[in-house]
Amino acid sequence: MVKIERVKGTRDLLPEQMAKRRYVFERIREVFELYGFNEILTPTFEYTRLFQLRSGEEVVNQLYAFRDKGGREVSLRPDLTSSVARLFVNQFQNAPKPVKWYYMANMFRYEEPQSGRLREFWQAGVELIGSANVEADAEVIALMVESYLATGLREFTVNIGDRLLLDEFAKMLGVDDDIGLMRLIDKKDKMSREDFIASLRDFGLNDGAVGKVLSLIELKGKPDEVLPKAYELFTSEVAKKELKKIEELFELLKAYGAYNYALIDFGIARGFDYYTSIVFEAIAPNDLGIGSIGGGGRYDNLVEVFGGKPTPATGFAIGIERLIPILESKGLLPEVALRPDVFVVYIGRDLEIRLKATEITQVLRKSGIKAEYDLQGRKLRKALDHANRLEVPVVVIIGRKDLAEGKVTVRDMKTGEQRAVEVEKVVGEVRRML
Repeated sequence: MVKIERVKGTRDLLPEQMAKRRYVFERIREVFELYGFNEILTPTFEYTRLFQLRSGEEVVNQLYAFRDKGGREVSLRPDLTSSVARLFVNQFQNAPKPVKWYYMANMFRYEEPQSGRLREFWQAGVELIGSANVEADAEVIALMVESYLATGLREFTVNIGDRLLLDEFAKMLGVDDDIGLMRLIDKKDKMSREDFIASLRDFGLNDGAVGKVLSLIELKGKPDEVLPKAYELFTSEVAKKELKKIEELFELLKAYGAYNYALIDFGIARGFDYYTSIVFEAIAPNDLGIGSIGGGGRYDNLVEVFGGKPTPATGFAIGIERLIPILESKGLLPEVALRPDVFVVYIGRDLEIRLKATEITQVLRKSGIKAEYDLQGRKLRKALDHANRLEVPVVVIIGRKDLAEGKVTVRDMKTGEQRAVEVEKVVGEVRRML
């Protein structure tokens, strides 16, 4: 017999794990909807061209890309932002603005699995389309903060940078390959200082320019600490205008109550090419080797790239495969009881008794009580042993003698207390024992 293993980079999620994931998704969903975002879901696969338009031809190497039976080049979605932009262009360009959507879905990327990074993974995210104002950036950042708080997480920061400022910085240094420089800066924390400096010199930077880059990536902290130095480092009018926007953003975050969780970090570039202004990522201290647990930013050009009218947009995605292990390590996920509240057993194999067991089980279920009955038809002792193994708190026992009197026996499995009650009162008695 051939044993088939699961595909590399994927997971089998067992009932206990699914219960914890459902808890996290429900907490996040509640916050998303409080902020007025509505749920959408796009197809699991798109034309590969969608992702090539966004990130270039080389992105195919990072995708599950294939040719379908009709000869079409398609790919499993690596994220939902591109799909959302495509959906907006297809159907919603004339909708009232802003459009506020959220999603909870699985994504696929063909990359080497590691801690917190799988080839199939889940994200919970939002996209706010149609507002160019800094209020929109503040709204999604505050929403991200509230989403983490809703799961019980308290030790985290949302680090905020700006791609436009980095572009201006590259121009100031005279770097032609600004995207390459941004990618290098984005990887700085995974490199030694010596390797980082050596890589900077590959861009033709002299000692003075390298010093300026090192000064840039050290600009991290609250606005009153960072912005005075930033105004000295960035000299163009475009950069000064963007710094003013950052000031306003943090004032808005104070109004949202999210200021304490936010930091400026001008060394953030984010890995995607389509960000145009404010970018951010969430970091939670941990010993699991997990870095960012979510991120996002403004992407004002993407709708136009996909054939739509120029439309500003911003959003973020929370990495569920990264968030849940951190929540578990901090003891922030509730213990889940994967057992029924009541186990219904019956004595004998008479059809009348088996039918009554089914009826009572259904009455309990329709009353909102998790109930099972003994599908195996065990003898009473073995049925009670089974209920103990499942740690079921209450057992309902149906026997011929009790049933003839219109009664059943309800037993508290912890105390051993049991009472014969009328069938019509079984729900109330079960509730009392629970």
